[in-house]
Amino acid sequence: MAHGYPALRCGVVCFILLVFSMQSFAGVNLPQADGSSLKLNAPADRLITLSPHLAELVFAAGAGKNLVATVEYSEYPEAAASVPRIGDAFAIDVERVLALSPDLVIAWDSGNPRQAVAQLVSLGIPVWSVEIREPIEIAEVIKAIGDASGHTQAAGVAAAGFQRRLNDLSRRYASRQVLDYFYQIDEKPLYTLNGEHLISQGLSLCGGHNIFHDLPGLAFQVTHESVIVANPVAMFAPVQDNQPNPLAVWLDWPGLQAVSANALFTLPADKINQATPRLLDALEIACSVLDDLREEKNR
Repeated sequence: MAHGYPALRCGVVCFILLVFSMQSFAGVNLPQADGSSLKLNAPADRLITLSPHLAELVFAAGAGKNLVATVEYSEYPEAAASVPRIGDAFAIDVERVLALSPDLVIAWDSGNPRQAVAQLVSLGIPVWSVEIREPIEIAEVIKAIGDASGHTQAAGVAAAGFQRRLNDLSRRYASRQVLDYFYQIDEKPLYTLNGEHLISQGLSLCGGHNIFHDLPGLAFQVTHESVIVANPVAMFAPVQDNQPNPLAVWLDWPGLQAVSANALFTLPADKINQATPRLLDALEIACSVLDDLREEKNR
């Protein structure tokens, strides 16, 4: 009988800690991309993300150990590479998701198949649809993940650190001369972004102005002629390690301002393409080269 006391005592203590934890969790409202909110009444101990950048944000919030599954190409940080997969950003294994019994699935609103997301919701799975359009929202999502998963302190520190870097970047280039740029997503066919895209919002902090700022649609195809007519001062494109400059195609038009000024800039694709804290690493590069270009133009 005496041997049962330690186990009984542990059970009582664990129960008390659980009750205290539940009482201390006042609930959290997660803002959905459609303007509604998702209410969580208990901490989400088991998380699933449906995009690589969302998995990265979970780790940034200090909740990496809560991540029970994610999608293909979730490789940063290193620990994310070993998290089980339940499909990719475009095809979700709904049965596998159900088998993992997640407390919260974090979806990419504009990037995941709506039918699969709607099916998860219909099956009673709490789904939080996230869409990040401005750099500051990266900090907001990190903080919200921390609040939802019980990692409020760690997430708060990470979010504050990101916001501090973002504010420093914004202040440093706030009064700089505005320069027109073209952002090339892909060369064949020629794709670009409008001014509402996260990347354009980030480059605006550097004093950059997207030549296709006002066009509808976040990403769309354009003609070479339309770029030539706009005649941007600089061009940007994402590039993978050890790949040639995808902007070299514009060397066939030496009369372009960007070409004559040798302002064909590449940014690390694994950073500029992610709505995560690493975006700032790429933006700092972009801000620096634009500032160098200003100095050259004003000499």
